Amino acid sequence: MLNIVVVGAQWGDEGKGKVVDLLAQKVGYVVRFQGGNNAGHTLVVGGVKTVLHLIPSGILQANCVNIIGNGVVIDPAVLVREMDALVAAGVTVNPYRLVISTEAHVILPWHKALDLARESAAGEGKIGTTGRGIGPAYEDKVGRRGLRIADLLDRSTLGRHIAMVLPDVNRRLVADFHAAPLDGKACFAELDTLVERLRPHARSTIRLLHDAMRRGDGILFEGAQGTFLDVDHGTYPFVTSSNTVAGGACAGSGVGPTCIDEVIGIAKAYCTRVGSGPFPTELSDAPGERLRAVGHEFGATTGRPRRCGWFDAAMVQTAAMLNGMTGLVLTKLDVLSGMETLRICVGYEGLLDVPTGAVALSAVTPIYEDLPGWSESLTGVSTFEGLPENARRYVERIEALVGVPVVVIGTGAGRDEVIVRGRPFL
Repeated sequence: MLNIVVVGAQWGDEGKGKVVDLLAQKVGYVVRFQGGNNAGHTLVVGGVKTVLHLIPSGILQANCVNIIGNGVVIDPAVLVREMDALVAAGVTVNPYRLVISTEAHVILPWHKALDLARESAAGEGKIGTTGRGIGPAYEDKVGRRGLRIADLLDRSTLGRHIAMVLPDVNRRLVADFHAAPLDGKACFAELDTLVERLRPHARSTIRLLHDAMRRGDGILFEGAQGTFLDVDHGTYPFVTSSNTVAGGACAGSGVGPTCIDEVIGIAKAYCTRVGSGPFPTELSDAPGERLRAVGHEFGATTGRPRRCGWFDAAMVQTAAMLNGMTGLVLTKLDVLSGMETLRICVGYEGLLDVPTGAVALSAVTPIYEDLPGWSESLTGVSTFEGLPENARRYVERIEALVGVPVVVIGTGAGRDEVIVRGRPFL
């Protein structure tokens, strides 16, 4: 079986959860390799919507082992609530089906306090963070001040860490942001109540994954956010705090690059973005409002309305290069039904490459190519040949511009509302 990485090819929210759910039927393991609970993967199965923030999307597949990898930062309270919600919905969440890497870092109460305080103080310079402590947790990880799951499970280590770190954090909260300090005993009590819920699921996951590969079980590596939120390759500084590109799957899970067989990029048939930052093809008029309304474009994690715009082929082509994509999934093609004219950005005036710095990208002028739309509904269409002619032309033009085959097309929100065209889905 194949080892496959699934990544977003835009700014996140592309529909990765649905794609992972589809592919999880073909593999034995699904690994989340970066990010935190600032991401939300939405799955619709049998008309029931499930939103996951930390637990891999393979949890809805009965025979799939789900791993939260070492590259993820974990808020223990959020994880426990997510586990409880799945159990209440009848999903089995036991230590065999959900494994947490002992090397993953923990989001602590002061990470959230610092995140909110900084964003509030930034005023018009806000990045658009969700305020869930992801950035400060990664800062502490890189600064070697972090706490890992293995440390959280040791009460004495947890107590020493709080005593060592919290005084400096409180000084910063009070002096720099005029925010209230945190109580160390309260922080300890909050975390200590969650430890025993997580302990049975925690283990080193590297050998687990390599044993799975030797057996040929197949592994699916699930990323969060999208390529252009990558801390190195995204629209800096309006990015997340981790590497969202396919290369991050190796570092964030403990496998080598030669272990990866396929990289599948996910892109909407148009484009969306949540939060601040440049967006060259953004629509602030009636077509943009229509995309938001018909596409139900509101953040799965925050509920914030997403900014909407035309498909940017120049960016997705760059994402294909950055990730080494072998296939592209085009989601939400059905949302475009009823639009008379569709536009695709094929490049930027005077530029060969896509600038990812915020200032440079904010100054670009998109070059558009117009294509005729279609009026027919895509509900129930199960083959590429069954699509309206103009819908087929739209998909084929995207394939040509991006240089990667479109292997799956989304025609609705449900698990089965897809057109499958190529491997590894066949």
